[in-house]
Amino acid sequence: MVTQLPSTGKPGCDTSDMNMIHGMFRSILNEAPKLVRSVAQSDTKHAAAVAGHLSDLISGLHNHHHGEDLLLWDELAARAPACAAHIDQMRAQHAAVSDDLDALEALIPAWRETADLADRDAVAAAVETVRPALFAHLGQEEEQILPVASGVFTQPEWDKLGEHGRASVPRDRQLIQLGYILNSMSPADARAWAKANLPAPIRLLYRLVGRRQFDAEQRAVRGAVV
Repeated sequence: MVTQLPSTGKPGCDTSDMNMIHGMFRSILNEAPKLVRSVAQSDTKHAAAVAGHLSDLISGLHNHHHGEDLLLWDELAARAPACAAHIDQMRAQHAAVSDDLDALEALIPAWRETADLADRDAVAAAVETVRPALFAHLGQEEEQILPVASGVFTQPEWDKLGEHGRASVPRDRQLIQLGYILNSMSPADARAWAKANLPAPIRLLYRLVGRRQFDAEQRAVRGAVV
């Protein structure tokens, strides 16, 4: 959620929410290989926690890209024909990242079941395979797509992407996801962003309930990792 521009019906929107979501994905993926490799041989409880964390990440990335495929590319191509080549690259990158995510997802069940070290290392390597292509895609989207989209979409049209993303998150995971978003920022930036963009009842709910949920998940996922 970002501070919305006034709804004038004219093109012009704030696309900074996309940068925020991208920051969350980068933060999680940068730490993921270390988390995977921290799981000891046969520690199936810890493996299950980290495997669930990865599965949520994979689902989140698939849903994020599906929202763009559904709501962004065709409209952007129609409104900004000069951006067509970049949009074609975005579509191709989504397909390539999807293949990498599927390959990672296929390795998770065996490791979750046994916490075998060979399976663990294969999962960590697959996470590291995802990162270069995904990070290049995110950076290109921020540089080449968002500036164009901000000039041709109205705020209500752009907000549909965020609504699609939030609708894909199970209700019992929404406050935890908020925790990951806040955790991807510096403490000062997180406080400022929350004050500017979250209604007071949501901030209170996160302080009373969501923060505890997020911290409990972090303890389970991190195990002995400091």
